[in-house]
Amino acid sequence: AAEQFISSGVKTGESSIETIARAYGSQAVVISVDPRRVYVSSPKEVPGGQHCIQTQHPGPAGETYCWFQCTTGGGRNRTQLAVFEMVKACEALGAGEIMLNSIDRDGTNSGYDLELILDVKSAVRIPVIASSGAGCPEHFSEVFQKTNADAALAAGMFHRREVAISTVKDHLEQTGLEVRSSGESTTGTWRRQQ
Repeated sequence: AAEQFISSGVKTGESSIETIARAYGSQAVVISVDPRRVYVSSPKEVPGGQHCIQTQHPGPAGETYCWFQCTTGGGRNRTQLAVFEMVKACEALGAGEIMLNSIDRDGTNSGYDLELILDVKSAVRIPVIASSGAGCPEHFSEVFQKTNADAALAAGMFHRREVAISTVKDHLEQTGLEVRSSGESTTGTWRRQQ
């Protein structure tokens, strides 16, 4: 649906995004995107002239630019769409929220991909949930302090019992970030308080 909208600029009213948003409201449409970094030496190397950024984390050959390529199949299959264009199209079609999974950071415990989050947040006005990469409580405070992510989630570190949910909540409270009290959430997802 989003790919067709990107190429034509026309809403058909028949895509799954439009249909669900019309029936249940945009808040019921959460789009999960799984981008991965593709390093390039110049923005001219990005297919179709899609959006790219100058990265603070150079590529393996010293490349100073990258674009975030949408994938399918849990990151196994690459597309020619950049996440920037994809999320804009999904929002235009009626999506109410983006769940942003960094394929490069998933399971690494190395922290969220802050550049990816900032890039996606610059593309849309709808909430963005940061996912993939959290490995310690400090990664949560970092994502809220250095990006405008609306929420952050983690799974692996909690499933493996490496960090307790209460430890993350305590850390966020100690750094001045508002969190729900212990009785209100038993998941590994936190939302920025409005």
